Amino acid sequence: MYIEVSDDFKKKSAAAVWAIVIFVIVYLFIFVLAIALALACIAAGIWLIVAKPMLVTIMLGAGMAGLGLFVFYFVIKFLFKRHINDRSDLKEIKRESEPELFKMIDEIVKEAGTNSPKKVYLSHEVNASVFYDSSFWSMFLPIQKNLTIGMGLVNTTTKQELKAILAHEFGHFSQRSMKVGSYVYNVNQIIFNLVNDDESYRDSIRSFSDVSGYFSVFGALALFITGQIQWVLVKMYSFVNLRHMALSREMEFHADEVAAHIAGSLPLEESLLRLELAENSYQNVLHFYDSKFSTNVASKNIYQEQSLVMAFLAEQNEVLFKNGLPDIKLSESGLFSKSKLNIENQWASHPSHEDRIERLRKLNIVKENFTESAKDLFTDFTETEEKMTLELFSKVNYKDQTTNLDIEIFRSEFEEKYRQDSFDRMFNSYYDHKNPDITVKETSVDQYISFDELFSKEKVEWVYSLITLENDFKTVEAISKKEIDIKTFDYDGIKYKQKDAKNLLPEIQIEIDDIKEKVLKNDSDIYNYYIKISEEKGQKVNFINTYKDFADYDKVYEEKYQLYLDLLNETNFMSNVTPFEQIKKNFQNLKTLEEKLKFELTVFHQNAVLTKNIDHKDLEDLKFFTSNNHIYFLNNQYMERDIQLLVKAINYLPYFLRQKYFLKKKALLGLMQELREV
Repeated sequence: MYIEVSDDFKKKSAAAVWAIVIFVIVYLFIFVLAIALALACIAAGIWLIVAKPMLVTIMLGAGMAGLGLFVFYFVIKFLFKRHINDRSDLKEIKRESEPELFKMIDEIVKEAGTNSPKKVYLSHEVNASVFYDSSFWSMFLPIQKNLTIGMGLVNTTTKQELKAILAHEFGHFSQRSMKVGSYVYNVNQIIFNLVNDDESYRDSIRSFSDVSGYFSVFGALALFITGQIQWVLVKMYSFVNLRHMALSREMEFHADEVAAHIAGSLPLEESLLRLELAENSYQNVLHFYDSKFSTNVASKNIYQEQSLVMAFLAEQNEVLFKNGLPDIKLSESGLFSKSKLNIENQWASHPSHEDRIERLRKLNIVKENFTESAKDLFTDFTETEEKMTLELFSKVNYKDQTTNLDIEIFRSEFEEKYRQDSFDRMFNSYYDHKNPDITVKETSVDQYISFDELFSKEKVEWVYSLITLENDFKTVEAISKKEIDIKTFDYDGIKYKQKDAKNLLPEIQIEIDDIKEKVLKNDSDIYNYYIKISEEKGQKVNFINTYKDFADYDKVYEEKYQLYLDLLNETNFMSNVTPFEQIKKNFQNLKTLEEKLKFELTVFHQNAVLTKNIDHKDLEDLKFFTSNNHIYFLNNQYMERDIQLLVKAINYLPYFLRQKYFLKKKALLGLMQELREV
C-alpha cells in the first residue's frame, strides 16, 4: 500500500534533509580541523622530544600528543556509541502462545507493506510503540524493529481500535519517504552524544591529567577546545532538531493515514479520545495503591481495577458508553480549552489530538469494525493481567508479606476515597479549579437567578476562559521579556512578532478584566442565592459562618504557605558547600522559623481528620519533631537523624495546609449541596 505524502510533508522533509546536509558540512569541517590538530600536536610532541630528549620534554611532548588525540577522539566517539533500550519492564510474548494477536500483527504488516517486528513485548503502560537499538551504523544497515503493546491499552480498546493504533506505529516504517525521519533522528542522537553524553570522556581526561602536572595543562586545554566544539554543536542540535520535530508532526499525520487505510478513521479517532481517560484511570489505581503501601496491600489485577475506575469516572462525568467502553466526544475532551494563543510548539513531536482527529475526519475511511474487546485477542487475558500485575508490584519494596484486595472492596474503597477528595457534580465543575469568592457580600436582589443558570455551561466556561487568559497573559509576558525565545506567535488568529508581545498585553488584560467582572458578578449571585434559600430553611447563620470560616482561612493561607517558602530558602545552604561557622550561624538564624513550624505542625497533627491518611511512622516522627529540641550540626558534622526529621517536617507543612484548605472548601460546598437538596 502506497500513500502519497502531503505537500507539507515534502517541504518539511526537504528542510530536514538540508539541515542534515548543513550539519554534515559543519561536522566535516570540525573533523578536518580535529585531524589537523591531532597530527600537529603529535608532530610537535615528537619534534620536541627529538630536539631535546629529557624528562620535561618527554612529558610535554606526550601531553601535546594526548591533547590532539583527545580532541580527535571527542569528534569521533559517537561511532562507538550504541543506544540500548531498557527491556527490564517488558515481557516478551511468542507467536505460539498468542496466535490471534500475531495474526492481527501479520495482517497489519502485510497491509502496511513493512517488515514483521523482530520481537513483541507487553508493557504495563497505556500505549504502544515500535523501538530498536540504534547506533551511527543504523543509518546504513537494515534494522529490525520491536513492538511494545501496553496492557493498559489492550484493556481499554476494541480489536479494531487496537489494530488502528498498531497500524499507526508500523505506518512510521511503511514507506521510503518515512526513512527521512529515521536519518534525522540518528543525526540528533549523534549530536546529543557529542554534546551531552561525555562523562566517560571527561573521566578519561581527568585520569590523564592526574598522571602528571604537565598533563593537567593539556587536559584542561583539551576540555576548553572540546567545549568550543560543543558550543557549535549545541547550535546545530537546535537547528536540526527544530526541523526534525516539525517533520515528526507530519510523520504522525502520515502514520495516521496509513492506520486509517488499514483499520478505518473512526476506530483510531475513538481510541485517541479515550486514551486520556484510560491513562488517568490507570494512574488513579497506582495512586490508590501508593496510599496502601504502609499496610502492605497490593493489587492482584491492576487492569481489572483500571477498567472499574474508567467506567466510574465516565459515569461521574455523564459520558455515554459504546461497545462496553466510554465513548468520549471531541467536544467533551476539549471543553475547557479556550486559549487564543497559538505558539507552534517547535519542540513537540506529536500534533494535538484535535488536529489529528480533524484530518482523520477529512479522510473518512470506513472499514469493517470489529467491536469485540481487544482482550479477546489473547489466549487467557486474565492470567496475563495477573502475571503482569504481580511483576509490577514485585518491584515495590514492601516491609512485609503483601495481601490483595478483593475487587469489590477495591471498588468500594476507591469510590469512597474519590468522593472524599472531590466536589459534587451538581456544581458542574465550576469549583474544580476555582474557589468561592471571599469578597462577596449580601445585597438586596430584585430577582434571584436559578441554580441551573448560576452553574450553566456558559458560566463554567467563563471560569475556564479566565484561567486560560491569565495563563496566556503570563506566556505573552514571558515572550515580551525574551524568557521564551520565539520569533513569531499567533493570538486570536493574528500573527505577532516577539517585539509586539508587549503591546498585546494590555489587550489581553482588558479581556481578563471583562471576564473577571462577569465571574465576580456570578459569584455574588451565587452567594445571595444561598443567602435566600438558607434563610428560607432556617440555616442562614450556619451558611454565613461556614462561608466566613472558609474566607478566614483563605486570607491566612498565603501567609502560612510563606513559612514553607522561607524554610526552604533558609535551609538551602545544606545542599551547598558552606563554611562550618556559617552553617552554625544559619542554624541559629533558623530557630525562629523552626518554632513556627513546630507550632503549625502541632496544631495539624492533633487533628485526626488531617492525619488519617498519613503513614504511622511519619506521624510519629512529626510528633517527635514538634515535642523535642534538635541538634542539626555538631562537631563540624550534620546530625543526619535530626536533619531528616527537619526535612520531613518542612515537606509535610504544605500538605497539611492544602489538606485543611480543601476540607474547609469541601465543608462549604457540602453545606451548599445540602441546602440545595433539602
